[in-house]
Amino acid sequence: MRKFLTRSLAVSAVALLALGTAACGDSEREGSSSPSGAAAKGFAADSLIGVALPSKTSENWVLAGDLFTNGLKDAGFKSDVQYAGASTTVADQQAQISAMVTKGAKVIVIGATDAAQLSTQVKAAHDAGIKVVAYDRLITQTPDLDYYIAFDNFKVGQLQGQALLDGMKAKKATGPWTVELFSGSPDDNNAGVFFNGAMDVLKPLIDKGDVIVGSGQKDVKQTAIQGWKAEGAQQRMDSLLTSTYTAGKTLDGVLSPNDTLARAIITSVKAANKPIPVVTGQDSEVESVKSIMAGEQYSTINKDTRKLVAETINMVKALQAGNEPTINDTKSYNNGVKVVPSYLLPPVIVTKANAAEAYANDPKLSPLTK
Repeated sequence: MRKFLTRSLAVSAVALLALGTAACGDSEREGSSSPSGAAAKGFAADSLIGVALPSKTSENWVLAGDLFTNGLKDAGFKSDVQYAGASTTVADQQAQISAMVTKGAKVIVIGATDAAQLSTQVKAAHDAGIKVVAYDRLITQTPDLDYYIAFDNFKVGQLQGQALLDGMKAKKATGPWTVELFSGSPDDNNAGVFFNGAMDVLKPLIDKGDVIVGSGQKDVKQTAIQGWKAEGAQQRMDSLLTSTYTAGKTLDGVLSPNDTLARAIITSVKAANKPIPVVTGQDSEVESVKSIMAGEQYSTINKDTRKLVAETINMVKALQAGNEPTINDTKSYNNGVKVVPSYLLPPVIVTKANAAEAYANDPKLSPLTK
């Protein structure tokens, strides 16, 4: 079993690299105990629940807001669902969380814009007796965070690394294979976790010389794309193609941490009139699923937002009833101050070969696989 440090802070992931279930929808199931202390004594069934989400940088964040608004209403709660703005996202979210504390929210669910800059707001919530749940992104450097709920993000990275290898082997049975590495925004704790998971698979082959990083840029700081912005990924890919892949040098694969960046990378390659390499992704965005079915993007990760939001609302229901929410991991996610009690859902790798099966129950994506 790997130690929790492999899924710890993005900063820790960088240092290591420098050296080297589905929602059941059952609100009555029993929750396991956790080291976060006793659950709240319960609160009124129509209490206010705050949800602070980052800017709308992907389809899944947009969907999450709608699902929280509707799901909390259906469960009988009042909700205050907020998105941080696209420009001053950290300041926006800090102010939004503070306002939720003032309004008397009983639980605040936070999809962090910057994992390391919310400790003051989380402490204020804690001091007011409010339970705080980190949603999708771990909030770091605070002892006051109560729970973390997400898909297993280290596993996401491992799946991406393995998909990159599988895709390249399908095109060329033996190496060496030449690749480039991309990672997400440095202010998102998940970016380092994804990258560390992928490198858990790729680094042994890089060390053996079976996988070659053409540009030599192997550090997460060199590969990061600020704000997860498509234009940043496209610009970096343009630069890599110009500097490294001239005179017939072949690029076999690109590790992309999500679908938005994957499509930007493919756009860059197409503009340079070069063969499309194997490109990974994440989030099962509509345009990327179309790209996969068209034989361009190789893979994505299915992290069903419907399941994640449903499980989060189950946490809120348990707390409202005065019970401990279900926790299935008490070892893996260290935020730099404490190991945060977590509920982790399993991610699913999706390629053209299994897309129909993976999205069979998704009314939006299933038709794209026909």
